[in-house]
Amino acid sequence: MNRILRAMTVVLLFELGALLLYLPWSAFWEQNYFFRHYPWLMPILLHPAARGMVSGLGVLDIFVGFGFFNSRPLPARVPPPSNP
Repeated sequence: MNRILRAMTVVLLFELGALLLYLPWSAFWEQNYFFRHYPWLMPILLHPAARGMVSGLGVLDIFVGFGFFNSRPLPARVPPPSNP
């Protein structure tokens, strides 16, 4: 993978993970479009377990970003020459 593409992917994963980690516990989560138009979603999405699941996805996303940051591309393997 290209270095610039890898760096952009890591930054995107960290930002998305931080957003998913913080957003469910903010006031923005409680005042959104879906709660006004679909009030039956309110008890489901305001439940702490649902908020925890979304935050867990954020933590997982950050760990995936760390995995991309620490991984090194493997060198291409060349098969050994065959002797007839």
